[in-house]
Amino acid sequence: MEFDFLSPVDDEIIQYIKGLSSQHLGSKVAFHTDKDFPDTDMIKIAIVGVLENRGDAKTFEDVDLNPIRKELYTLFPGNWQSSIADLGDILPGNSLEDTYFALQKVTAKLIRKGIIPIIIGGTQDLTYPLYRGYDNSEQMVNLVSIDSKFDFGKQEEGITANSYLSKIILDEPNNLFNYCNIGYQTYYNSQEEIDLIEKLYFDAYRLGEISNNIELAEPVFRDADIVSIDLNAVKSSYSGNFITFTPNGFDGKEICSLSRYAGISDKVSSFGIFNHNNKSEESVLISQIIWYFIEGVNYRSNEYPFGTRENYLKYIVPLESEELVFYKSNKTDRWWIEINIFSGQHNKLKKNTLLPCSHEEYLIACNQEIPERWWKAQRKNSL
Repeated sequence: MEFDFLSPVDDEIIQYIKGLSSQHLGSKVAFHTDKDFPDTDMIKIAIVGVLENRGDAKTFEDVDLNPIRKELYTLFPGNWQSSIADLGDILPGNSLEDTYFALQKVTAKLIRKGIIPIIIGGTQDLTYPLYRGYDNSEQMVNLVSIDSKFDFGKQEEGITANSYLSKIILDEPNNLFNYCNIGYQTYYNSQEEIDLIEKLYFDAYRLGEISNNIELAEPVFRDADIVSIDLNAVKSSYSGNFITFTPNGFDGKEICSLSRYAGISDKVSSFGIFNHNNKSEESVLISQIIWYFIEGVNYRSNEYPFGTRENYLKYIVPLESEELVFYKSNKTDRWWIEINIFSGQHNKLKKNTLLPCSHEEYLIACNQEIPERWWKAQRKNSL
């Protein structure tokens, strides 16, 4: 029933695919057509378009995803094993809430079936129903947003592309465990918003931090469930978006690297790209962002969830007030730090969990400093 919200891929795209060679990606994708719907028991990745942009009052054009599909399906796949389907589009509902409802239901169904949805919007407020799709999954959710802004807003504004995060934080059921922003630009965010990120023990990395050392972002994605990309986080000279001119932001290589980090994370179970400008120039970059995400999914190491720790080297770092425990994977050389989770506010019962970290954070601990990631996680878990 949930898939009844999906309309078939435009026949223009189906005819375009027929003109491609058997080596192109389009020839290796199952499509939702007027006559056929892909067998969802046989796919790992599902592409879903959402033709909704009413979350931005300044946007008047209808969402057109055909240029993105043409660019994507003209690319050549890598040595991929994961099966891919294009399930078509969610059309705008009578109200914005109707569209949210449809996206939430479709997302929830795909996640339950172990299928990773790649959502192409539309405005970034669609991140909210994407998040709500986890309501019945009995898990806390970690959200990572690649964005120049935090997208807080006043509660009375409702949900918009620039205020959806407030809705996620405040609405019940509150399944959000952690939020991380990658690439924020300080002059687009008030000091009050920056202070709120700190107060809530959320994480935020400035554009310059990530551009100078993009590997800082890898542990963040390793612990994410949802990744939401605002295309306005990419500078216009690389995205082709000169309608909303963005002089500073990630370049094409950086945003594709971040997308691959998201894909290679064993934990990321949904991925969204939003706030594009409907122009063919930007479609080239979007198609490559999707390509790199799929590439990452196909190279997952399946190190999450953790079963045994036999395949990890354990490092104990004694500090003056703490004893930090790190694990390094023999398979991928990636690092984790052990966090104590208390089962109750007024007792000492606790269990240990592993939080992704970097080798640099291990070196920081060796210099007798507590990594900020460890400190924030301990404070969050003790609340």
